[in-house]
This record gives sequence, C-alpha cells and structure tokens, in this order.
Amino acid sequence: MIVPQDLHPRLLRGFVATAETLHFGRAAALLHLAQQALSRDVRTLERQLGEVLFHRTTRSVQLTPAGEALLPQARRLLALHDEIVSAVRARPLLVDLGNDVDGADLTPGRLLAAARAAEPEAELLARFHGGLAAGAAELLAHRLDVAFGRHAGLPARVRAQLAHVPVRLEPMAVFLPADHPLAGRAAVPLAALAGHPVDVLAGNPATTEWTDLGLDLLAAHGLTAAPGHAPPVGVPELARYLARHREPVLTTVGGPEVPGCVTRPLVDPVPLSLVGLVHRPGLRHPGLTALLGAATDLGRREGWLRRPPGSWLPVEDAAALLPGPG
Repeated sequence: MIVPQDLHPRLLRGFVATAETLHFGRAAALLHLAQQALSRDVRTLERQLGEVLFHRTTRSVQLTPAGEALLPQARRLLALHDEIVSAVRARPLLVDLGNDVDGADLTPGRLLAAARAAEPEAELLARFHGGLAAGAAELLAHRLDVAFGRHAGLPARVRAQLAHVPVRLEPMAVFLPADHPLAGRAAVPLAALAGHPVDVLAGNPATTEWTDLGLDLLAAHGLTAAPGHAPPVGVPELARYLARHREPVLTTVGGPEVPGCVTRPLVDPVPLSLVGLVHRPGLRHPGLTALLGAATDLGRREGWLRRPPGSWLPVEDAAALLPGPG
C-alpha cells in the first residue's frame, strides 16, 4: 500500500467510522455528513492508496484485507492528530493589540473581537507591548504569537523572519489640545501644519516603525518633527502629555477619545498607514485562522485595503499591497 504524503485526516476519519459501523448511512450520521459526501471521501482515499478498502453490496459492507490492515494504523494516526490539535487549541494565542485603549474603530481590537466570536473554544489573550517594534522582538523570542502594525517600518533582518498579511489602510490624523489654533478645523490640511512641529513619538523605542512613517510623511511635505519626549501610556497620560507639550501628535482616525483634546483627520492629501497582521512563519492555531478570516471578511465588507485616489502612502508600503510572485 502506497501512502500519499498529503493524506487528509478527514478521509481517514470517514474510513474509520465506516469500518466500525460497516454502514455508510450510520457512519455519515456519526460524522454529521451527507452519505454521498462520505462515499466520495472513501472513494478518494481508496484512489490515493491504490487499494479497495470495502466490499460493497446492496445488502452489506465488509472490510477487505487492505481495509483490515489500514484500520489500526488509521486509528493511531487519528489519535495522534487529535492529540496535536487538542494541544494547540489548549494553548492560548497571545495577541498584541499595541495599547490598552478603547476607540471607535481600532483595527486590532475589532479583529480580536471578531476572532473570539468566530472561534469561541480557542483562547486568545490580549497583550499590550505598545508598538510593533516591541511586539516583533517578542514574536522572535516566541513570547508572543501575533502583533499588528507597520511591517515595512521594521528592520529588514526582522521583516525577513516574520510573516506579514496586509490588513487595513488607515487614514492618519492628529491629536490636538482643544484650544490649539488648528483644533477648530474639521480636518487639517498637511500644509496647515507648517510652523507646528508634529510629535511622531520619536522618544518611544516601542514604536520606531510608527516614527519612521511619521518622519517620511513630514519630510515628503516639508514639515517639521517635534523633539522626542518620554512617551505617555494610556489615555489619561496622553491628555496630560498633550496639555504639557501642546504639539500635534500623529495618530490615526477611529482612536480613543482624549479628555480636553480633539482628533482631526489630515487631508490634502490624505496620508495612510498600512496596518498588517504579523506572526511567525509556520504558526498554526485556530485563533490565528480566525483572525485572518476576520481580516478578510471585514476588509472585503468595509473596503479596508481600498486606497483612496490621491492619497499618500510610502513606496515600501504600497509595494506590500501588490500581489506576490506565483
């Protein structure tokens, strides 16, 4: 008997159920399958193995010698498969959301909520490392499973060790003190930031990928970056930070409400931040599958990767949106 390398556990499960009941209808009911689907799976398995596994008549189903020989092996393989799957399901998936804040439309939080709803038996635990630069270090140390952020802003040697799935193009904005000269505008043209140095969190080692994006944006439009400060953590500290430094802080739309401050989208052009889902290559977990499924569903429904005409996006981020080879 020649065993193919890509033998699917579903085919073995259908074979074992049929071998144990010797009845396609009862086996299909046990597996919650249509009898036609089970019969098709058994024929596929026979074709892949090059052996007839059952003698079928209108009155009975019996194992052939090849089926008798396969049955104990199939049981062992399925037991091992179930053990592996149970171990994976039992292990929590550690997901970095960046910051422990609530917002109207924060991408990581929305994806986590959707994944938990889609895969309620898988445990997904949130972590808050502050930014993708910090999260990437935890990923490479196997202390984290999934992180979100700007993959293109990581060093090349780090990017090469991580899998990246583009998830969403987020319009950028600025936090402003409510009494800032630009706070009365519904939206802030980039040119209006001339003379107002912009805080790109240059003092935060956890978010160097974000600082890199901010510096690219400011340089492309002839604007100035504010000096780096010790970064705030949490919304109340951000409110104090803005009140003290009074500089526009670069952010994205849909973030948290900050007391005493306003969020204003940037326009002319609209600058975009590409948020990606980043994980170690080869990672298998139902929670990761659920996260990727949620990203696909929400992205398709809400146009998350649709780029507005005339928007600004760094070349390396735009390249990540192009289909890969093959």
